[in-house]
Amino acid sequence: MRRVRKALPLLGCVLLGCALLAWFAPGAWLRRDEPPPTPPRRTAYEPAAFIDQAQDHLRRHPGDTRTWADLGGAYLEQARRTGDPAFYGKAQGALQRSLPHIDAVIGMGALANARHDFALALRWGTRARRAAPYRWPLYAVLTDAYVELGQYVKADRVLRHLLDGRPDLVSFTRAAHLFQLRGQSARAREALERAREIASDPADYAFCVWQLGELAWSDGDPRAALAAYTEALAADPSHTPSLAGSLAGKARAEAALGRFADARRDYAAAVTRSPSFVVEYGELLQHLGDRAGARRLYAVFRAQVKVQAANGVTDSLAVGRYEADHGSPAVAVRELRAEWGRRHSVDVADALGWALHRAGHHADAARYAAYADRLGGRNALFAYHRGEISRALGRTDSAHAQLARALSINPYFSPDGPTKARAALGGAA
Repeated sequence: MRRVRKALPLLGCVLLGCALLAWFAPGAWLRRDEPPPTPPRRTAYEPAAFIDQAQDHLRRHPGDTRTWADLGGAYLEQARRTGDPAFYGKAQGALQRSLPHIDAVIGMGALANARHDFALALRWGTRARRAAPYRWPLYAVLTDAYVELGQYVKADRVLRHLLDGRPDLVSFTRAAHLFQLRGQSARAREALERAREIASDPADYAFCVWQLGELAWSDGDPRAALAAYTEALAADPSHTPSLAGSLAGKARAEAALGRFADARRDYAAAVTRSPSFVVEYGELLQHLGDRAGARRLYAVFRAQVKVQAANGVTDSLAVGRYEADHGSPAVAVRELRAEWGRRHSVDVADALGWALHRAGHHADAARYAAYADRLGGRNALFAYHRGEISRALGRTDSAHAQLARALSINPYFSPDGPTKARAALGGAA
């Protein structure tokens, strides 16, 4: 009994301490009959449902920075799924409310990549790495930024770190992209197959199969590409990028196989879901002699550029490519020189080289066309551009080698290009 009496004061202190901790703990200022707040957590499949839950929670608990960060990420996911750039502004607002939460820092990097501000994405990713080097999503931000900036050695290094720490769908799909840039189609396909095997979200599965279709198309196999695109369409019809991309890819493959009515139908369906493919569709219509239809689609592209700019998205690469072939080559050169000042990727190098060629600056164009081949990739359009530039410079042997290479990689790489390449080769290929 004496031991019990001695223990009572100590027990009272412990209980008092617990009461004080409970009083000052988060949520302690709630009414006695109100349960502590339970913030919603993002699910893998339903960002739209999470957005509604998070908005409701934040109306009652506006200081919950973690939920603000999660909401920003959900807005980004909705932008990816729907193709609606209006979600970027919403994502920015939510992420800024949650800074300096590490998830918000990573989210700001992902947002910058989505808006094509890759230098800013690199700064956010670097900041996140310094603060929390074992948060794996930051390495996806860094990999994307380095690839788009043309810093491929650094992209390899960061991606290797990501693969070692988190070999998942995020890392495998990025590895596939880097392999493809280097012309390593078999390794790219293997990485995409591994990503498809572990994809649990229908949207992720559809994305992987769509990318397998893109790989088959770039390797000049329209039948395999068509099969992959059809599978992707069945996997998740609600995932706009995969849906639109697979519809456009299916149309591309159908045109290669001479099924032009099917191609027009599928291109029309693709552009109603995403305007990303309006120029491609316009080029097919132009090839088929429907110049009025092509002009209407090019007007849609110009309008979309303005909409994207209003939502903070700048795509000088797409604008430059369009102007080089369908607008003003001088404008294309101006846009792409500015883009080259921001990043030295092989895509920008090819586009700038082609714009310079279209503007009559063939010698300057040849330098950029050569740079576009620096990774040793298998890109039929790059080879075609380099061949035409060499032809303009009177370098016949080089021109024939590059044009033949373009046709050997993918004899269907554009509506008009293969026909022009064969004519330049004298019908030999």
